[in-house]
Amino acid sequence: MNDNTGRDIKSHNFVIVIITIACIGAIIESVNLKWEFWVSPLILCGVIAVWTIHISQYRDIMFRENFYMIFSMLVAFFHGIHFTSYFDVFIISSLLLVNATLLKRKIYLHLNLAEFYIIMIIQTVIAALNRSIKFDSLTVSRLVLHCVAEVGLYKALLVLLEEYQKIEEKLRAKEKDEEMSSVTMEDFLVNISHELRTPVNVITGMSELILKKDYSEDVVSIRNAGIRLSHQIEDIQDYSELQRGDAIIDEEKYSIISLINNIIAGVNIMGLKKGIELIIDLDPNLPAMLKGDGARLSKIITQLLDNAIKYTKSGGVCLKITGIRKDYGINLIIEVTDTGVGMKRSYIEKLAKGGYQTDKKRNRSTGGIGLGLSIVYGFVRLMNGFVTIESEKKKGTTIRISVVQGVLDASPCLRVQTRNFVNIAYHVNPENFNNLKVRAFYNEMAINMASGLRVNLYATPSLAELKKVLERGDITHIIMGYEEYKSDPKFFDDLADGDIKIAVFADKGDTLTKGTNVIYMPKPIYAYPIVRILNGDEEGYRPGQEGMRPVLDGIKVLIVDDEPMNLVVASGLFKDYNMITDTAESGKEAIAKYERNDYDVIFLDHMMPEMDGVEAMKKLKLIAERKGKNLCTIALTANAISGAREMFLREGFNGFISKPIKITEFERVMNRALADGKISRNGGAG
Repeated sequence: MNDNTGRDIKSHNFVIVIITIACIGAIIESVNLKWEFWVSPLILCGVIAVWTIHISQYRDIMFRENFYMIFSMLVAFFHGIHFTSYFDVFIISSLLLVNATLLKRKIYLHLNLAEFYIIMIIQTVIAALNRSIKFDSLTVSRLVLHCVAEVGLYKALLVLLEEYQKIEEKLRAKEKDEEMSSVTMEDFLVNISHELRTPVNVITGMSELILKKDYSEDVVSIRNAGIRLSHQIEDIQDYSELQRGDAIIDEEKYSIISLINNIIAGVNIMGLKKGIELIIDLDPNLPAMLKGDGARLSKIITQLLDNAIKYTKSGGVCLKITGIRKDYGINLIIEVTDTGVGMKRSYIEKLAKGGYQTDKKRNRSTGGIGLGLSIVYGFVRLMNGFVTIESEKKKGTTIRISVVQGVLDASPCLRVQTRNFVNIAYHVNPENFNNLKVRAFYNEMAINMASGLRVNLYATPSLAELKKVLERGDITHIIMGYEEYKSDPKFFDDLADGDIKIAVFADKGDTLTKGTNVIYMPKPIYAYPIVRILNGDEEGYRPGQEGMRPVLDGIKVLIVDDEPMNLVVASGLFKDYNMITDTAESGKEAIAKYERNDYDVIFLDHMMPEMDGVEAMKKLKLIAERKGKNLCTIALTANAISGAREMFLREGFNGFISKPIKITEFERVMNRALADGKISRNGGAG
């Protein structure tokens, strides 16, 4: 039985109301007929005790129900034993039978029936001995009718209760089956995830290795198909976990800048559709370090961007991230606005209720499996956040989410470090963008950035206006678009040879004059690359390449995986970091190799025949302890269901990387391991 189910509480409320009314009636009758004077106060105290126990939910539900029924049976006996209640016993007993049924307690049905007949027998014997009642045909018929009615009511309620209990048994059996199915489904997801991720890892990994040697559009298409399939596997997995209630939140520190950079890196890899502008409007005053589930938040933003880009044929998409500081942290507000096809009200309502697909027609025409926004709703609710959608058909959609995040470092995530004054000329001609919303996106991004950084920004839409502002002689930087640069490249190249720093944001494939000092910034543009330039990084900043590449030169690593192609992929990727790599195809081989050699880091797959990664890791740790070495073990596995990271860390791993290997995730894990002192060079020597 569940103490806290609404159904139990509602039944108890009804039972206690019946008991209270019956007790008040018994007290009134006792006073009027001058029964034992000391019983009425006891009944009143009993009613108060019943309500107190119920409201406070004292003890367990079984104790409370026993108290209710035993108390009411005592009151019924007191009332029924008096001569004047001879023909009222049935009424009180009927109420007790109803209470026993509401509480689903069959034993009290039996006890109440027995109490009724005991009282009636006692009353009849006393009445016969005292000759207080004349047992004529009318009296006898009334007595028989009461007895038959009591049995009839008892049998009817007993059948009803037994049927109800049968239904409950079936429901419990069904819940147990569903629980077993959930466990089976989780095992299935782990296995299918592993089986699907393994070939996808090979496809994307081998494509990356080939592209490093020889760029080919065909190979890019293969790699992108692998990445897309990997994302869809993750979507199915995330949606399944949310539906089963197995998804969990893993809170840890993260940088909002790193999070956005990684998202932009993913967008850049897949590429934007031609004619679509992506604008990132990031508040520079957001805290530098937050606490929350950065991985889930990254998925939420990625899903919102993917959905917006998918359904936008022309115009643009704007990602705006701001926050409201609170005593408990910050309300992080993420807003994605597009100029796409919009959504019907019925689709929005369906999403809010957990529907998985907004529009089957749209998904057939644009691709995808339609889980994105359902996953966003699920994750945001898991974070106790809110989602709002504003949409107009053929004009676009704005999706806004708000989630509470902890603040670990309240200093601004972006700031200009130079003490010199900064005057920026923002040379972007709105006429180059046909869509009015896109013009507004770029203008708002520039204004919000300048306001947050506390720098002077001068809008100069035309070249004439720019030249007029330059005549003042105090402009330090020019931020401009590629079309504006191409209008007079010689003018800007000559200008860049002087003291003014010029940065051009451009699409992939756009080129600047050879040998120019003009800084090239790939789109999408946002505050971080601009701040890097303002702080003296004249090389600019390529979004998604944060400059946090871990220094892993000379580190000895062993990669353990039962899939040979995974070993090839991982070895190829890790060698780019000048690591000394070795491989093993099983846990036993890894143990044998570690007995003979020393390694600084061992990457282990989870699902391997004979000995899985967890068992192998524990044996490797024992060997390292015996050797007096510091061994760092990292799970490198396709088992990426919710809670997998926590499980691996709990078992004793020092890190977790899911397949297919994402370079940003690999670098983050390795940077953390280095910072925490978990990696010792020279074979794990301290």
